[in-house]
Amino acid sequence: MSVGHTAVTTPPAPGAGPEPVISCETPQDECGVRDVLDRLGDKWSVYVVVELASGVLRFKELQRRIHGGISQRMLTLTVRRLERDGLVERTVHPTIPPQVEYELTELGHSLTHLVKALADWSIDHRPAIAAARERYDAAQD
Repeated sequence: MSVGHTAVTTPPAPGAGPEPVISCETPQDECGVRDVLDRLGDKWSVYVVVELASGVLRFKELQRRIHGGISQRMLTLTVRRLERDGLVERTVHPTIPPQVEYELTELGHSLTHLVKALADWSIDHRPAIAAARERYDAAQD
């Protein structure tokens, strides 16, 4: 199997646990997961993707919509990284001052389905996670 492809795994023995979602041939291979997690695991990228899923936004509109307050510098860095990865398209209109708009690319829109699935999972499991945290914290005291 070539580098970058996932290996097919055999079903686990009874009681051995669930089958892995992905399995990489070597630790160095990582199946491209690290690249994606580096981008989507930062604090702001998912917020930007979620807000742009509704359509084209100008920079200040995007900044206002992001809960928790993102600085202008951090938003600039985030949209540049997303643009570099092909998830966001930046359009500059030749006005004075220049008007800049951002929108998701087709690739970026394809990511919104995964983000929604993660949000749905988070909402569905919020009570179980809160209960687990309470049990853990109580055991630490």
